[in-house]
Amino acid sequence: MESNYNPDVLNCIANLSSDEVFTPPELANQMLDLLPQDLFSNKETRFLDPFTKSGVFLREIVKRLDKGLEHVIPDRQERIMHILHNQIFGIALTELTGLLARRSLYCSKYANSKCSIGRFKTEAGHILYTPMQHAWQNGRCKYCGASQEVYDRGDAAETYAYNFIHTNNPQYFFNNMTFDVIIGNPPYQLDDGGNSASAKPIYHLFVQQALKLNPNYLCMIIPSRWYAGGKGLDSFRNIMLKDKHISHLIDYANSSDCFSGVNIAGGVCYFLWNKNYQGLCKVANNVGDHNGEYVERNLSEYSVFVRDNNAIEVIKKILAHKEKTMEHYVHSRNSFSLPSNERGTTNANGNIKLLSSDGFSYISPNRIEDRNDILNKFKVIVTYAMSGGNKPSKDGKYQILSSLMILKPQEVCTETYLVLSAFDTIDEAQNLLSYAKTIFFRFLLLQALTSIHITKSTFLFVPMQDFSQTWTDEKLYKKYKLEQPEIALMESMISPIN
Repeated sequence: MESNYNPDVLNCIANLSSDEVFTPPELANQMLDLLPQDLFSNKETRFLDPFTKSGVFLREIVKRLDKGLEHVIPDRQERIMHILHNQIFGIALTELTGLLARRSLYCSKYANSKCSIGRFKTEAGHILYTPMQHAWQNGRCKYCGASQEVYDRGDAAETYAYNFIHTNNPQYFFNNMTFDVIIGNPPYQLDDGGNSASAKPIYHLFVQQALKLNPNYLCMIIPSRWYAGGKGLDSFRNIMLKDKHISHLIDYANSSDCFSGVNIAGGVCYFLWNKNYQGLCKVANNVGDHNGEYVERNLSEYSVFVRDNNAIEVIKKILAHKEKTMEHYVHSRNSFSLPSNERGTTNANGNIKLLSSDGFSYISPNRIEDRNDILNKFKVIVTYAMSGGNKPSKDGKYQILSSLMILKPQEVCTETYLVLSAFDTIDEAQNLLSYAKTIFFRFLLLQALTSIHITKSTFLFVPMQDFSQTWTDEKLYKKYKLEQPEIALMESMISPIN
């Protein structure tokens, strides 16, 4: 007899697109498992998903409350009505997701229809949505920072002026009601009107807004790029790393392990914030189908968050040598003030050799700025973007660096490349090149990377060396007295460079 395949429709929706990242039911339940389970046996507990899309969190909460309140409210119809009217609340992201969430929760897209199990007097029930416009100031929305040029398009298209973050007083949505638990998966970013489909992160705005409601518990899944800050996230990173109320942090370096088929640069994480907790955070690294063991850690131990629990002891051992690190020597991005789309000519007469992503050409000396006085030096460069993006190769290893090479005196590059350092002699440059190729170097660089962009600050764990000599992994393992398990960890994560 053939078995019928009857998938959860919300699981199917979760795999539709990387633009709107919907949460699969399995993941929603993993997040709900972090909460104290006695919350689901209390008929007074209130739950809010303030950025609901498919309604999966609210639906799974109702299932748990239905079971947990069996002995408190024995009549099931009465129990369901109590749960829907008194304990479950949501704010939709768009009109469409509002209809979808109501369909998941009330079995009808209209909460007051004859098909609705909620029997509400209004179409919305407790899943609110109000069409909104951005509040433009100097070409940007004062609430979310959206570009007016991109999103000021009237009623013809979705504005993405999300209700929850387009107000200074989120309490007004439900008449100053307090919530025990706020949980969900917020939007991650908006097109900011920059070059090359540039996007502005906005997920941190939802975290900050949720905390204004003073819940007992906050559980959210967000991109992990905040670990290292950047692009508007520096302040948020500092606040999160210092917040002792975060009791759990579950990390996925590969977003596809969490959202099947969805690639989010830098991976994703979800966390539990507990108002009544203060202490170390339990951190787990989940890979594929394997859930990592919790390790208690101080999130603010370093200026960036080191996501890999196993790497922490290696970093401590290396930093114990108290050497200067490469972040003090790596040059800031765009050393010669040449944008990535800058191109030269084939005329070499009196011109300087320019390296771009299209290869070498020639430009006039007047077109460059040598602000670091390195034009006449040997320069070791790499591409600004991480090799292969943020995903490992099929063997599970990363290469990290690509286009690793030396520019000679009177040679420059566009901002596609990052200058690691510059030297008076070719030997010193070649010795830095040998160091950058090592597994040791690239392993330490990886620990501060949470996006595809390699910047000056991501070298904070990479120690400076004496570049009068060449470097190999064997010499570095010996210098830092690394033991075989530590070496095996490095070599399991980083692929050799030929």
